[in-house]
Amino acid sequence: MNLDAKLLSSHRTQLTLTALVSGVVVGSTILAFQRVNRLSKVKNLKDSIPKSSESVALTDYGAAASTDKDRTLAASALRGDWDEDLIAEQLSRNATFLGTPGLAAVRSSIIIVVGCGGVGSWAATMLVRSGVGKIRLIDFDQVSLSSLNRHAVATLADVGTPKVHALKSHLAAVAPWVEIDARNELWTLADAETLLEGNPTWVVDAIDNIATKVDLLAYCHSHGLKVISAMGAGCKSDPTRIQIGDISESFEDPLSRSTRRRLRQKGITTGIPTVYSTEKPGPGKAALLPLSAEEFAKGGVDELAPLPEFRVRILPVLGTMPGVFGLCVANHVIASIAGYPLEYSVGKSRGKLYEEMIAQLAGQESRLRGNVAGLRVPLREEDAGYVVEEVFKGRSVVSGYYTRLVLTRWEALPEKEDGGVWGMEEHRIGIDGVVVMTKDEAKKHEKEVLKGRKSAADVWGPEVVARVEERRKEEAEYAKYR
Repeated sequence: MNLDAKLLSSHRTQLTLTALVSGVVVGSTILAFQRVNRLSKVKNLKDSIPKSSESVALTDYGAAASTDKDRTLAASALRGDWDEDLIAEQLSRNATFLGTPGLAAVRSSIIIVVGCGGVGSWAATMLVRSGVGKIRLIDFDQVSLSSLNRHAVATLADVGTPKVHALKSHLAAVAPWVEIDARNELWTLADAETLLEGNPTWVVDAIDNIATKVDLLAYCHSHGLKVISAMGAGCKSDPTRIQIGDISESFEDPLSRSTRRRLRQKGITTGIPTVYSTEKPGPGKAALLPLSAEEFAKGGVDELAPLPEFRVRILPVLGTMPGVFGLCVANHVIASIAGYPLEYSVGKSRGKLYEEMIAQLAGQESRLRGNVAGLRVPLREEDAGYVVEEVFKGRSVVSGYYTRLVLTRWEALPEKEDGGVWGMEEHRIGIDGVVVMTKDEAKKHEKEVLKGRKSAADVWGPEVVARVEERRKEEAEYAKYR
């Protein structure tokens, strides 16, 4: 390499090194500027936070850092030594949200939670964390290994111990100033007065046995006790479908449907807030599983239930869903006690639809009687809703479709001997005489069965006829109590 080439190479190397050094200097300057800028923003954030009576240390990222005083106070509280200042600090976020009067109302409340499994344990946990003054836990059952996928606090060490005792021991470590009354008992109607004594602010129903659930809800309703009921979380997986509303408005929930029907027997149709899911069953989704033939062959199936009359089928439960139900229950109770405004979106309002169904049924009855003017059917909006939602489960008895539904007479009017038509007051239609079909199915039914006088079995098949008879038989049993 000649001298000129060496000089040229050396010059390029110097330029390259200079560029690298310059880049490092510029990069370091930028990073330093960014760090200074970030620290400045954090300082501004800290300065913008209103000062409490005690200074709160923040990390460089703006997060609250526990102080020695916090740790000392927490340790003292666990030893049974606390004061109102400590409680106020622990509940400070609730106080900010609910306001001082709202939190005071929560602090003075008495809550009774009946059922301390997946739903009830989460409801109780958040009620205690929110500072309720007194909580009574009622449950007869023990923690099992299978409970651990959904219970709020239970651990392996709790397996075999009563659920209420497990809850109490864990929650006492969270808020030792909350009075926790744990009763390892089965709630029964005979013991209702004793178990619900003390003028509770709210009662939480987290029972999964329908007979006991209905007894509790009916007792609370008849005695003027505020009660909220959690419906079925089993076989559910979509938290966006969970709704809160009056029991009369709940839909797409089998436990809610059965509960409504039994409460209706007792004259209760509304006035009980519920947490329920509108998620529909479908292919690939979990379903209630019957016991296997092998289990039945072993005999003593009743021994598999925790108590006589309780369910012995296998209920698939995604552990997260009972928790969401329980949190919704606790949220409603806390907000209601504090007077915080609650504006739930309406899941389904079908009043107008039921009115239209009644009008369409009246039109059909008029046509079948020779176009009687001004004919009305003796069905109310709530009757139409009952037939659609409770008797026929919100679906066509023919196809199972749940859209474009109408009410239609099932059997044709008897033929009149003189060849005329029946008047307005003769053979009036009632709940037991109608079925649910789609509009197109109802048109076909009117043309071929009600007017053409073909048998329903010939038009729809024996399976549909059997289905109608099954629903009628079931409704006849419920009708005895109405």
